[in-house]
Amino acid sequence: MRSDSMKKGLERAPHRSLLKAMGYTDEEIRRPIIAVGHAHNEIIPGHIHLNTIAEAVKAGIRMAGGTPVSFGTIGVCDGIAMNHTGMKYSLASREVIADSVEIMVQAHPFDGMVLIPNCDKVVPGMLMAMLRVNIPALMVSGGPMLTGRFQGQDVHLVSVFEGVGRVKAGTMSEAELAELEDAACPGCGSCAGMFTANSMNCLTEAIGLGLPGNGTIPAVSAARIRLAKEAGMAAVHLATNDLRPRDIATLAAFENAMAVDMALGCSTNTVLHVPAIAHEAGVELSLELFDQVSRQVPHICSLIPGGPHSMQQLHEAGGVQAVMRELLDGGCPIHGGVMTVTGKTLAENLERAAVRDRSIIRPVSAPYHAEGGIAILRGNLAPDGAVVKQSAVAPEMLCHSGPARVFNSEEEAQKAILGGAIRPGDVVVIRYCGPKGGPGMPEMLSPTSAIIGMGLGTSVALLTDGRFSGGTQGACVGHVSPEAAEGGPIALVQEGDRISVDIPNRRLQLEVDEAELAERQKAWQPPPPNITSGYAARYARLVTSGATGAVLRDEI
Repeated sequence: MRSDSMKKGLERAPHRSLLKAMGYTDEEIRRPIIAVGHAHNEIIPGHIHLNTIAEAVKAGIRMAGGTPVSFGTIGVCDGIAMNHTGMKYSLASREVIADSVEIMVQAHPFDGMVLIPNCDKVVPGMLMAMLRVNIPALMVSGGPMLTGRFQGQDVHLVSVFEGVGRVKAGTMSEAELAELEDAACPGCGSCAGMFTANSMNCLTEAIGLGLPGNGTIPAVSAARIRLAKEAGMAAVHLATNDLRPRDIATLAAFENAMAVDMALGCSTNTVLHVPAIAHEAGVELSLELFDQVSRQVPHICSLIPGGPHSMQQLHEAGGVQAVMRELLDGGCPIHGGVMTVTGKTLAENLERAAVRDRSIIRPVSAPYHAEGGIAILRGNLAPDGAVVKQSAVAPEMLCHSGPARVFNSEEEAQKAILGGAIRPGDVVVIRYCGPKGGPGMPEMLSPTSAIIGMGLGTSVALLTDGRFSGGTQGACVGHVSPEAAEGGPIALVQEGDRISVDIPNRRLQLEVDEAELAERQKAWQPPPPNITSGYAARYARLVTSGATGAVLRDEI
């Protein structure tokens, strides 16, 4: 066992003594030692209950004959960090989370591991660490939040963001917004909807590194506790059989995840996180591959925020396993022979899966959209690519051309939107918000929600070298690469320039003569960094393009 190097033999008597100082018995020390890495804290609604999930995992480890040893790591609540300096630290936290798990596992030679995240950057950060250290391991999330109820309708966090715009537009009173604020987030769990956290938890299941049900069982359900116990037991079996994450997370497994991504209409943030996770496994995923899969896999689930259905309804309809079964049976590119943390192949897992509600999970032959939820755009404004959640774009906005309204920060754009300065037909450009320029590639949920709330969702497009929340809907194109801080073409856009967005043909074009752009490029000067000290400044110096997952360079 891997843990023998810290517990076995005469020379390890001091190590055993330290373990016994914490109450571990000789019998517990002899057993497989399984790490339980969790991100419980009291600032993220999706993590407030992870201590309970951790206790259930530990019970499962003990039932299977192992000894659980828990440790914690950090987590940022993207919703609370939104639209202020805190958002510059959100994406950057992913690397700290991965590094902290790596440190704990390499410093203490555990035999296996269960990781317990729930929200946006914590899930990919832990998956990156899992593949980096490559000891037998799996993940179990805290599960999605239930939707709230307001005026007879299902509501969620994004409903409140959009409510701010509605108050400004005069279509909602401040008293109604206060009532909505109280109702939208009814309890623990990752925010209700196919936002980034739930997208990543579903894709963890699709890759095969989480048990069936990981992505959709509600946080408040007893089934979530049972799943956590099963995860603890599975970790011991994985350690016993030396089945490791890189044995599971192959190119074929990542292609399965991309197929599920397109079928569900997941967050555009998956195009950042999935390549970063694959990178740790030595698998390179290009933006072209995402677009290729998008053209092959139809969008068969219409989930919040782009559609009406909740995570709970998806679970009741059969969850991720039923979606994968439908894709497999429908001839979509699903690889059934890949291994999973159940110890069985995906095809074996799917033998028991079935769609229980065809109004939630449509047949491949009758999808919501013929193409997948995400599209990759290119053109002279985004030579290295840009990302849009096409399943959440109104039909009339799939092709749009209009004058650029240029802002060098999210705060400037938000002020203009809520101040009524944006008109139907405009293309809002928010730049210097990329991985380096932000720094940290901040999410734009406040301005995109304000556009919807102000009634401009079917007439205004938004482009940014930053990124979007999974809660974003509308003609919002993010990850524009190269970013402005690197001198990308988005840095050259001037007020009033005409920009054309053509999602069906995957084009993003700045209608300005190439000679004029060359002159602008000569005159361009990089702005001073927004943050000059501390972690965010170091991150800005090391981070790569959003087109490559915003991973950090290995060289200093």
